Amino acid sequence: MKTPVNPFKQALANKQAQIGLWVGLPDAYTTEICAGAGFDWLLLDGEHAPNDLPCLVAQAQAVAGYPGTHAIARVPMGHGHVGEMLIKQYLDVGIQTLLVPMVDTATQAAALVRAMRYPQADGRGGIRGMGGARASRWGRYPHYAHEANAQVCLLVQAETRTALDNLDAIAATEGVDGVFIGPADLSASLGHVGDAGHPEVQAAIDDAIARIVKAGKAAGILTPDEALARHYLSLGATFVAVGLDTHLLARHTSALAGRFKATPAAPAPAGQTY
Repeated sequence: MKTPVNPFKQALANKQAQIGLWVGLPDAYTTEICAGAGFDWLLLDGEHAPNDLPCLVAQAQAVAGYPGTHAIARVPMGHGHVGEMLIKQYLDVGIQTLLVPMVDTATQAAALVRAMRYPQADGRGGIRGMGGARASRWGRYPHYAHEANAQVCLLVQAETRTALDNLDAIAATEGVDGVFIGPADLSASLGHVGDAGHPEVQAAIDDAIARIVKAGKAAGILTPDEALARHYLSLGATFVAVGLDTHLLARHTSALAGRFKATPAAPAPAGQTY
């Protein structure tokens, strides 16, 4: 059997917009509900959600039941020996696309590319340990070690003033498939903590998307604001997460409770039932 093609990576290369959802609930059951909604990709969060590797595997398995939806995982960190170990583990369990937070320089981006790739005979590979486990379907993809480098997809997060200063070099790094702008951390770095909508932050985001696109790489971002999401897509952003499972659950449960708890429920008009 041949190592499966990464459909998300292929879509980015073809500049096809990919609409996603952020998944922070560490549960395969709720992940499957989200996978059935029809998003192009789901981000399984290992940085700011209480996720461990077995849970991520279960979530990825749930997503795999919905071929039109691609599982992306965010590692807690990607730098140094610990980051390299985490990247190796995430890839070995069969997650083809990784999002790495807090990438500030092209040097860091290049190190992540090496961590994502197996060594190759021509010396152009990386330092990923020669495992594979579930990723190779326990050896059932006999050429996995030779085919994996072409199918793994690296997305790096630019979320500081330093990252913006180095954005052109980060985006130009060979092996980086996309650059994701992190609005929350970026707003804090720019001096507007908790205010991603500040005009300075939004201007920086618009400029960053334009620079990433100019470099020929895919630009990504997360926003639950529909107007902003459409604005970023119009600027050329390719992979946009338009909501978060935790935000949707919190917002809609609060709204439902509020409709009954904030004011006494009015009697339904005659003949009307719920």
